[in-house]
Amino acid sequence: MPAKSRQLNLNLFIYPGGHHEAGWRYKDSAPDRVLDIAYYQELAKKAEASKFDALFFADGPALADNIRYASRFRLEPLTWISALAAVTERIGFIATASTTYNEPYNLARLFASVDHLSSGRAGWNIVTTGDESAALNFGFDRHPTHADRYERAGEFVDVVTKLWDSWEDDALVSDRESGIFADTDKIHPVNHIGKYHRVKGPLTLPRSPQGRPVYVQAGSSEDGRSFASRYAEAIFTAHQTLGNAQEFYADIKARVKSVGRNPDHVKVLPGISPFIGSTEAEARALHDEFNELTQPEYSLHQLRRIVDADLSGYNLDGPFPRELISVEGERGASSRLHVVLDIIERENPTIRQLLHRLAGARGHWVQAGTPEQIADNIQEWFDNGAADGFNVMPPYLQGGFDVFAEEVVPILRRRGLFRHNYEGATLRDHLGLPRPDNTFSQPQKASA
Repeated sequence: MPAKSRQLNLNLFIYPGGHHEAGWRYKDSAPDRVLDIAYYQELAKKAEASKFDALFFADGPALADNIRYASRFRLEPLTWISALAAVTERIGFIATASTTYNEPYNLARLFASVDHLSSGRAGWNIVTTGDESAALNFGFDRHPTHADRYERAGEFVDVVTKLWDSWEDDALVSDRESGIFADTDKIHPVNHIGKYHRVKGPLTLPRSPQGRPVYVQAGSSEDGRSFASRYAEAIFTAHQTLGNAQEFYADIKARVKSVGRNPDHVKVLPGISPFIGSTEAEARALHDEFNELTQPEYSLHQLRRIVDADLSGYNLDGPFPRELISVEGERGASSRLHVVLDIIERENPTIRQLLHRLAGARGHWVQAGTPEQIADNIQEWFDNGAADGFNVMPPYLQGGFDVFAEEVVPILRRRGLFRHNYEGATLRDHLGLPRPDNTFSQPQKASA
């Protein structure tokens, strides 16, 4: 039997108002429904009908201070996906949660509960939180440094892994005849004492259907790449060019191999935000229509958060003042800063042009074209060592996803690049990832 051809992985990344910063203002968007669970259940059912791997949800533990101009609040993702799991059967759910502003035991319980109740469809997008204002919401005087956040994250994930493994797979017996409900010899305390955490364990519930939820990571800095090579099973990343995406892809796969992991078990999934029209001109006109809805005060604020430079007094149609941006110190570790610098140095845009470039998806890959052109671009990255799949980021909802699902996905299927049906039931199945061994039972297996 011939080997099965490599297949794309596709997630739908849901931002309530769409991924273009003015998407909520577009005539066909639905800003009045962003707190309506039926709205998200409809999207989940559509993505499942299209056989997407998962829905992806961002989060942050602080309210954006530019809420005046955009749909920038966040629903809590684990609550959100619990309601979506109840009306779907196969599609996975990737929820963002911070290692800086959570505790391992509580987070382990939450994700394990969702993985059980969804029959193995949960994934954890591991972030360290870059928003400095979050510290004041949790009783801290200052936000930890980039390096400290990643050091804490490594210990945090180690503890959560131990907690998810604290019940061996066969610890739950439920034997009516003997009266034994659980084999307590196979339920283990974790007894973790570290720099940041002290956790006794075990967890309050059995090992989940996937063994543990899928580990997803977002971040392309040096610390982020190092962290991903050790822990991530899928990586959400931002790139503007094929060359940059190829460099990241090759570097991550090499790092993963160097620490003794299988590179095929780490999926690299860049973001893509498509503006789709029946002709290229129509697609570009649609993109221009969205950019005309942007509000400079909001756009400049967003840019300042990335580059740490106030451009409010500058002529928007003048050249971008590159000399204002420093890559020294803490900010220089930001991968998104380097995405913006790459755009500036390659394209030499005006300030307004840069604002429009970033308005589409905050530095992710924005494409305007016909369904065939979008499919061509996806295939080019997939076939040439730049991506294992994509997080699809519609500029507005729900129509921005509808056109991708109805026009682009069938082309990818005809080319043999994307599934017609699910072949498994869990998120690990969809991503082609193995169920991990239990860390507590491995020594027993080795000595058997």
